[in-house]
Amino acid sequence: MPGSFIDTNVLVYLASSDAAKAHRAEEILRKGGSVSVQVLNELAHVLRRKAGLSWAETRSFLSAVGNVVTIHPVTMEIHETGLALAERYRLSTYDAMIAASAIHADCERLWSEDMQHGMVIDGRLRLASPFLTAD
Repeated sequence: MPGSFIDTNVLVYLASSDAAKAHRAEEILRKGGSVSVQVLNELAHVLRRKAGLSWAETRSFLSAVGNVVTIHPVTMEIHETGLALAERYRLSTYDAMIAASAIHADCERLWSEDMQHGMVIDGRLRLASPFLTAD
């Protein structure tokens, strides 16, 4: 069954002081979904650099996320798809790699605050800001 892919920017709110956005991010995460290793790497960076978490806290946070989502590797096939999406849809390289990972994970929705809400990529992946729409 196609599912949802969760971008880094949504997961960052789990460690935020913005209670409303943290709650919304928790709702999305509670339903499961998919992330890529790229998302985990970006999340680790933000947790360490911006949230100031220790390595132990960062690992614990990532482990908690990993317990409720499916984690997908980033492959050369995803990389090539991402480059094509970046060119076709004028996405940043990093956003395009997230979208490519979502497509390869057979997801129908990509939760992201950074990309154009409502945009449909390749006729099958709908971008959705979790703060503009409910499930």
